[in-house]
Amino acid sequence: MKMDTKKLGIGVLVFLVAVLGVIGIKNAITNSISGVNLKTVYGAVGGGKENLLADEDFINILHKKFKINVVNDTWSNGKLIVNDVVREDGSKYDFIFFSDQRFYDYYKLAPNSEKGEAKRYTVEKGSLTLNTPVVIYSWDTVTDALIKEGIVTEKDGVYFITDMNKLLNYILEGKSWKDLGLDLYGKINIDSTDPVTSSPGATYYGLLASIMGGGDVNDENIDEILPKLKEFYKKSGYMNNTPADLFQLYLKTGVGAKPMIVDYEKSIIDFANADPEGYNSVKDKIRILYPSPTIWNSHCIASLSNNGNIYYNVFENKAVQELAWEKYGFRTGVTGGNYDVSKVIVKGIPQSIDGAVSSLKMNIYEKMIESLKN
Repeated sequence: MKMDTKKLGIGVLVFLVAVLGVIGIKNAITNSISGVNLKTVYGAVGGGKENLLADEDFINILHKKFKINVVNDTWSNGKLIVNDVVREDGSKYDFIFFSDQRFYDYYKLAPNSEKGEAKRYTVEKGSLTLNTPVVIYSWDTVTDALIKEGIVTEKDGVYFITDMNKLLNYILEGKSWKDLGLDLYGKINIDSTDPVTSSPGATYYGLLASIMGGGDVNDENIDEILPKLKEFYKKSGYMNNTPADLFQLYLKTGVGAKPMIVDYEKSIIDFANADPEGYNSVKDKIRILYPSPTIWNSHCIASLSNNGNIYYNVFENKAVQELAWEKYGFRTGVTGGNYDVSKVIVKGIPQSIDGAVSSLKMNIYEKMIESLKN
């Protein structure tokens, strides 16, 4: 039987058109997802928020809601305020995302030519965007002993260090854990990252300086505070340089090796979401202690262009704020916060942080760190 070549040709043509149509639809979807039709926004970004910025849900919001594709280049806070902050091709960034408020505040000042600081761009929009307080992580037995000493107070399932001065004096006096009735080796200590080399460590020592200064640290009283702060630093012994490493050591080595450490509130929420099984194995023993007062670690956006303004507005989006808080532990929004503690799986976290000291000015931090170096 002869085949109708004309009909065969039409059939093949229809088939090819159908295939090409499917490919075209697929490519259109792929191009939309990959950001071909999106504005590209470039940022110079400090550390501590990498997981959030790489989160698939966060990126989907950038693409679908704000029509932008963001390219993040990693910068250290120190380089952001000293160097000419430009991309490899010499073009300007759309935004800077600092991981410490003191560097953000300092960037808005005129560059110090005596220190060789480069020019700075005008900040069109800026704010404290992602916030997390300094906390002290401990264990049930240690916390019970501190409650007996009148250092820690429990209220509605939240633990507050209500007598920070007493705890600091115990450390300065060289008291041991055994003095508190604990079967632990060594002197009372709170492990932290090194303030000389680590921004989180410097933030913590800024809190200590404020407490030692009665809540206020300035050019007039810093010289009186430094000797006591240096003595505390000497008694602290070996320090990690990376907060993530310190937190992992705390979890893995337990109360015998790390009775108390300094870190951020966000760390336990991030851990609980990333490793539910690991969190469940320690959740009944862990205690989150809130110093009264504490100090905020604030990640601050400085927008430098119209595209940067779009990115700045991303963090006012409710879905972004909920993701930042519920999965990564960043408090967001205005005073009081746009977050709900009942939405996180970690217990013992207060709805609001009512007592906090202000971030110290850059010149005070520099004087403090220089003193500790020596």
